[in-house]
Amino acid sequence: MSNKAKTIIWPLIFGIGFLLVWEFGFLHQLLDLKHFQLPVPSQIGITLYNNLSKALSDAVVTISGALIGMALGSFLGFMIAVIATCFPKWGYGGMILVTALNAIPIVALSPIMNLWFSTGMIQKIGVVTVVCMAAMAINAYSGLNNLKPYSVDLMHSVAADHWTIFKKLRLPNCLPNVFTAFKINVAGSIIAAIISEYFASSTAGLGFGIKDHLRKAEMAMGWSYIVVASLAGVLIYLIILLVERDAIKWHASQR
Repeated sequence: MSNKAKTIIWPLIFGIGFLLVWEFGFLHQLLDLKHFQLPVPSQIGITLYNNLSKALSDAVVTISGALIGMALGSFLGFMIAVIATCFPKWGYGGMILVTALNAIPIVALSPIMNLWFSTGMIQKIGVVTVVCMAAMAINAYSGLNNLKPYSVDLMHSVAADHWTIFKKLRLPNCLPNVFTAFKINVAGSIIAAIISEYFASSTAGLGFGIKDHLRKAEMAMGWSYIVVASLAGVLIYLIILLVERDAIKWHASQR
């Protein structure tokens, strides 16, 4: 069996085994839970199938806010890294600031955004933007500055100016780090969007749906929303992997 097949088959066997343990109640016995507290996978699947259009409608609301916020946060984080690289004397202060912002818990950030903005979508985008800035800024700064030894000296020896060094050397070098940041931000953006909906005044989205259905003790429906959020995260992650494979095919990680 090839290594590539092993990386697919073993996780698949583990996942199926976990679902069977869950389905036949062994997980309930292990955690001392009742079936109404933790619905089995078949019940969650049937509930999701019967309410698929509503779940997808709420998923569109959450994912759109998460993607817009991730794009804004990633752009701002990248620009902070560029400024810190080009103007290290004063620009590095932005890196310290964005790191400090990243230390604020999402559950504290969401009420703050609720006070700043009036609509649920803007509140959600604001939270996701702040959450995604740090990962991009730190990763991009690392890629822009961790260059091969003597590479900058070699560019200077051929009279390359700062813009040429940035375009020909620093920017290509940071692309793998940028995609790493995107992959980190996928999970962070969806979690931030769901938590924001949990606290915001919105009446749509996966976060609101999870809160509303769990409050009504509709556990299977609440879990079906969690399944949709997980599948959406996996799908976006796979899309980024495909784009990464095509964009930096020259890099050692893609060979």
